[in-house]
Amino acid sequence: MTMKKIHLKKPDIKGTFSKLRHLKKEDIKEWHRKKKERRERILEERRNGPFARKMQPIYAFMNRISLLLHAFWACVINFIIEAISRHSVFEAWDYMVGSPLVFLYNAFMIFMTFTVVYLVRRRVFARIIISVLWLVLGVANGYMLIKRVTPFNAQDLKVAGDAVSLINNYFDPIELIVLVIGIVAVVLWVVSMWRRGGQYEGKMHRIAALIGIAACFGLYTFVSQAALDKRVVSNYFGNIAFAYEDYGLPYCFMASLFNTGIDEPNGYSEETIAEISNNGELTKSETGRSDEELPNIIFIQLESYFDVDEAEFFTTSEDASPNLHAMFKEYSSGYFKVPSVGAGTANTEFEVLTGMNMRYFGPGEYPYKTIVKYQPTESAASALSALGYGTHALHNNGGNFYSRAEVYNQMGFDSFTSKEFMNILQTTENGWAKDDVLIDHILEAMDTTEQQDFVFGVSVQGHGDYPEEQIIENPKIKVEGIEDEATKNKWEYYVNQVYEMDAFAGKLVQKIEERGEPTVVVFYGDHLPTMGLEAEDLKSRYLYNTNYVIWDNIGLEKEDRNIPSYQIVADVLERLDIHSGTVFNYHQERRQTKNYLADLELLQYDIMYGEQYVYNGNPPITEGHMQMGVKDVELTDLVPKLDEGYSLYGQNFTKNSRVYVNGERQQSKFLNNTRIELSETTLENGDIITVSQVGSSNTVFRTSCEYEYQDGKLIERPGTGSADKGVSWIEATGGRGTGK
Repeated sequence: MTMKKIHLKKPDIKGTFSKLRHLKKEDIKEWHRKKKERRERILEERRNGPFARKMQPIYAFMNRISLLLHAFWACVINFIIEAISRHSVFEAWDYMVGSPLVFLYNAFMIFMTFTVVYLVRRRVFARIIISVLWLVLGVANGYMLIKRVTPFNAQDLKVAGDAVSLINNYFDPIELIVLVIGIVAVVLWVVSMWRRGGQYEGKMHRIAALIGIAACFGLYTFVSQAALDKRVVSNYFGNIAFAYEDYGLPYCFMASLFNTGIDEPNGYSEETIAEISNNGELTKSETGRSDEELPNIIFIQLESYFDVDEAEFFTTSEDASPNLHAMFKEYSSGYFKVPSVGAGTANTEFEVLTGMNMRYFGPGEYPYKTIVKYQPTESAASALSALGYGTHALHNNGGNFYSRAEVYNQMGFDSFTSKEFMNILQTTENGWAKDDVLIDHILEAMDTTEQQDFVFGVSVQGHGDYPEEQIIENPKIKVEGIEDEATKNKWEYYVNQVYEMDAFAGKLVQKIEERGEPTVVVFYGDHLPTMGLEAEDLKSRYLYNTNYVIWDNIGLEKEDRNIPSYQIVADVLERLDIHSGTVFNYHQERRQTKNYLADLELLQYDIMYGEQYVYNGNPPITEGHMQMGVKDVELTDLVPKLDEGYSLYGQNFTKNSRVYVNGERQQSKFLNNTRIELSETTLENGDIITVSQVGSSNTVFRTSCEYEYQDGKLIERPGTGSADKGVSWIEATGGRGTGK
């Protein structure tokens, strides 16, 4: 047997170029005409071929029962996306058989989207497009849940532009390559199906199809209301991750997409708001205390904090919260009811700062990512500013996280110190900044004003994810009573973070006492940690409880009671005989009265989405004025290096300091808070040097004064820094590059 030789024909490159050079317009048209004829001939052969003739009766039958096939395929897609989201086929099966009504409700939603195929002839292609969109949603959610606690929701689409800057946080290089290849492959396949999917050859009945689609949507509306009434699904998500598990991806995602904001309540009118506000009396700002008697007010939100003594399934080798426990005994304290479990820091924060109840907003909504990002909103900051307080926010995480830089500006804060203005030297074993760094910056912010201060601090040390391996070599506190090693390691890690958070609280109070000014400090937890806790694991038997305490050095009477987060500011202000802020005044006057919650919903709607009748044309805040940080970077010297570049000396440098020469960013290396290395910079007389604090998405938060380089020296040009110009960072930068 002889092998057949393969002969490779040498490509005629020269001839090809010659043909292209002499190519005419008519030749191109002729080539396209022949290609089209060839394609039509091939399709005709397929339609009239033996296989096609055999399949025609089957296709006809499938068209007659297409609604049933759509229903079946909707169930299949629903199962697939739940299996992807839950990372388990078995968990998807348990969900399907354990909650059949929820499963069928979600399948009905998917089925509805397939009804639009009856309006087009390319029905195969339309079915493919719809199927791909649902599957992409499932894949996106499944992957997000690998990288974070919060599922994929509509709010992620609203910050899609920022996702590009954060892509390295979610994908490593190999995953990025696989993602790009996958997207390209799907797009090519979908395009090919446009050409190969064929068209429906029967008579089109588009009017009947539209009537059917309308009837289907009407039925879905009826079924949805029945599902809510019978509590098959819910329109309030205390924990968005739990909601996705209980109510399924299709419903939860669509709820987060379409059910946002606050719907106009029944009875909303100018007359109703006038009655609720006692003809504008709620907008008052007054206090029974003199200026000398008004205390500093500090709120500290502790990330994922709760008193671990509340857990009934483990014990600790020693007290994890000795300082806070001592405060609990001496000062007002109790359970703190929050709007979410395991996640949702920004929603607890929103309730505290505004006094508004998250229950009236859309399910899974974060106002920080939606309306408050763009609309001036009354808050504790604006309420206390009206009484002459300086107002400061601090957070040892990025200024763009949860859009806080924009949100705090809209809420009327004077300053916001984020991690871009902090030299964070200590981090947890999984990379979060430790809370101790906040103390000096809190005191520094208070030192920038002569009057009383309102300080709102948000900690980050207790943030998950909590490691299943033992990564703390010699933990201060041991956890006992948990048999599963991975679970024990997670709780032991968390408990030791709680111990250090408690030490931070104790040290802050000590520094405040040393300061000698009348002060009230409120500590509270924003939500329970993401540990899969159940109600029976806790003494309170309630997953929405954390703990709070109100420390003071002005002799406030101890009043222990449980309180929801949206009432805490009103409660503290009332104890201090301060009556300022529309919603806070409402809580003080109407709590424990008839229609309290119903009227609160009307008031919230009027302020956030309505006509703002309550303000009678004079809203207390119309624009922000906030500065990022409280101190400018100062430059003192520029020393040439022996080989190339310079050593830049100054004050208040951080790892987020970026050096610019004539507006062009330089290659730099941060060494410490007084020195930055410029390895590739060359300077000439007259060059202008600035240093900016830069956050994620290259957001410039604050810029130093300009310094002119002359004969080896730096000459400051006064009044040229962003703070010296007297504009907020939003005005200075246009809010460019702000991210999640």
